[in-house]
Amino acid sequence: MIETLTYRYDANAPVARRAHVGVVASGNCEILLEPAGDSQASVVVRTSVTGYADTWKAVLARFFERNPIAANVEINDFGATPAVVALRLEQALETAQ
Repeated sequence: MIETLTYRYDANAPVARRAHVGVVASGNCEILLEPAGDSQASVVVRTSVTGYADTWKAVLARFFERNPIAANVEINDFGATPAVVALRLEQALETAQ
C-alpha cells in the first residue's frame, strides 16, 4: 500500500529550473522539483512506509525553514531514512539553482 501525504509551506525564493535526483529503490527516494508560480511550496510524498506522517512533516518543515523556495516537489519514497530525505532535498535544491 502506498501512502500519499501533502504539505504546503510559505516561500519567497524562486528556483531557476527543474531538478530530478535520487532513485526509487530500497532505502532511497526520488525527488522531482520544479519552480512554482506563486509564493508557496507544495510537496506531495508517496511512500511505501506508512505511519510516518509526523516524521515527514518534521523533515520537510526543517528544510523549508532554511530554504523557503517556491517550488512544487514530488517525493517518491521506498523506505529512505530522514537523513537520506534531507540529503536528496539539498541535492535537488542545488541542482535547481
